[in-house]
Amino acid sequence: MLTKILAVDDAKAMRQFVQRVLAGYACDITESTNGYNALFAMDRSLPDLILLDVNMPIMNGVELLEMLKSKPDLTAIPVIMLASPADHAVLPKIRALGVSSILMKPISEATLLAAVQNATTLRPLKPATSA
Repeated sequence: MLTKILAVDDAKAMRQFVQRVLAGYACDITESTNGYNALFAMDRSLPDLILLDVNMPIMNGVELLEMLKSKPDLTAIPVIMLASPADHAVLPKIRALGVSSILMKPISEATLLAAVQNATTLRPLKPATSA
C-alpha cells in the first residue's frame, strides 16, 4: 500500500525536492501551493502525512495547522513543518499545536527522509523482478 503524502509549499523547487527525495519509496505525493488548496486536496483523499511550509500566501502553514488540530478527523494526521530561520517567532506556537517535527530550511535529503520515515511506515519500492 502506498503512503499518501501531501506536500504543501508555495515554492515549486521545494515540492520538486520532496518528489526527488521520495522517488524510490512506495508513496503517492500530492502537491498544493498553499493551505487553502491543501484543504481541497484533503477533501479528495486524506493523506497519511503532511509536509507543510510555514510561510505561504492565501493560507499559511500555521493557519492550516491550527485548522487541522481543531478537527477530530484530521488531528491524527502527522505534520512535518518546513520552516526557515525567518519563521523563528512562530516556532513555539507550532510546537504547542503538536507536529511530528520541524525541519529548518535548507533541508538535506537525509534529514527529510529520516523525518518522513519517523512519521510514517514509508517503505522502499521493491525492485522489479525478471520473469
